[in-house]
Amino acid sequence: MDMALQTLFLFSVLFFASKAVAQLDFCVADLSAPATPAGFPCKNQANLTVDDFVFSSALMTKTNTSNPNKAAAAALFVTQFPALNGLGTSMARFDLDVGGAFPMHAHPGASELLLVTEGTINAGFISSANAVYSKTLEKGDVIIIPRGLLHYAMNPGKSPAVGIVSFSSPTPGLQTTNRALFGNNLPTEVVQATTFIDQDQIKKLKAAFGGTN
Repeated sequence: MDMALQTLFLFSVLFFASKAVAQLDFCVADLSAPATPAGFPCKNQANLTVDDFVFSSALMTKTNTSNPNKAAAAALFVTQFPALNGLGTSMARFDLDVGGAFPMHAHPGASELLLVTEGTINAGFISSANAVYSKTLEKGDVIIIPRGLLHYAMNPGKSPAVGIVSFSSPTPGLQTTNRALFGNNLPTEVVQATTFIDQDQIKKLKAAFGGTN
C-alpha cells in the first residue's frame, strides 16, 4: 500500500471512529415533547435507570377479543415503551378467537415479522403486482410481511390463536381498508365510484365504522 492509500485509509478510520463516538448509544423518548420526523427528543441520560429499558408483562396478557372481529392486539410501540425511540424496532401481541380476523391493513412505516405462538393462523399479503402470498401457519411458524403491503390474519382453527409480531420501526403506523373507506367523511359518491359498491351498502358500512357524508 503506497503512502497516499495509507493516508486515505487512516483518515477514513479516524473519521468513522469520531463519528461513532459522537453518536448516542440510545435516545429514550421524552414523550412530553412534540414528536419530530426523526422521532422524539431524548430524555436527559443522567436521569435514566435500567427501568427505562424494561417493560414488564405487556405481551403475556390475553387481549380483549370481545368485538365484532374477535381479534385484538397489545402494541409495544415507542409511545408505550419510550426506550424504543430511534432503535428501529417494536413489538405487539395479538389474539384471535375461533373465526376471528384482522381485516386488510398496512403498516406504512415498517415490515412485520409474525410468529405463531399458539393455535393456527392463516396470514398473507398482496404485492404491488397484486400477487397473493398466503399460508396457514402452525405454532412456531413465521411469516414476513414486507413494508407497506396490504395483509391480514385470521384464525381458521378450532381453538384460540396467539401471535407475536415484531416491526422494523418503533412507529410502524396502521391503515385499515375498511376505516379508510368507511370510517371518515369521504363522500359516498366517491366511495361508490372507486369501489363499485352500491350506495345503500356504503351507507350501512359508514354507519358501522363511524363515517359520515
